[in-house]
Amino acid sequence: MSRKYKFVDQTELYFTTSSVIYWIDAFTRTEYKDILVESLRYCQQEKDLNSHAWCLMTDHLHLIISTRGRRMEETLRDTKQFTVKRILAAIEENPVEGRKEWLLWMFERAGQKKAGNDKYQFWQHDNHPVVLFTPPIMQQKLDYLHNNPVKAGFVCHPEEWLYSSVKNYYTTEMPLLEVMLLV
Repeated sequence: MSRKYKFVDQTELYFTTSSVIYWIDAFTRTEYKDILVESLRYCQQEKDLNSHAWCLMTDHLHLIISTRGRRMEETLRDTKQFTVKRILAAIEENPVEGRKEWLLWMFERAGQKKAGNDKYQFWQHDNHPVVLFTPPIMQQKLDYLHNNPVKAGFVCHPEEWLYSSVKNYYTTEMPLLEVMLLV
């Protein structure tokens, strides 16, 4: 793995991207997305995670995060491990999941390619952390993150996307997840 993508200083603010293996659209159902939100909430409360911004797309998750002491890579690892177990179980148990066999086959196929996997691999292994060392870079990543659903063509305006922190920043509506505002 490149040295460019490492959590070098745990006191810094980072922009991260966690992607589903093969960029599979796994987060298409509300119950799968809610599992991830629940996991982030748990990490905020129990794993020293400061979430400053987030956006869950169908095949990846963007975060702007910092920590209150615990190593960020450990917290993201734990989040990924928790979500994969819960999401795979939700897929297996979902009677209306039309892609069930294909999804499980793809995750199992990916799991067989990497040593250390129990059976499945859901997430790509890296998080691509990028340190946000200046206010303009921080603002650029925040704008990028919130505009991602618009650029993908899912919504016309960022605040229409439910699974992001855009409501925390730009509306008075109740957000799904509390964050520590950057601006």
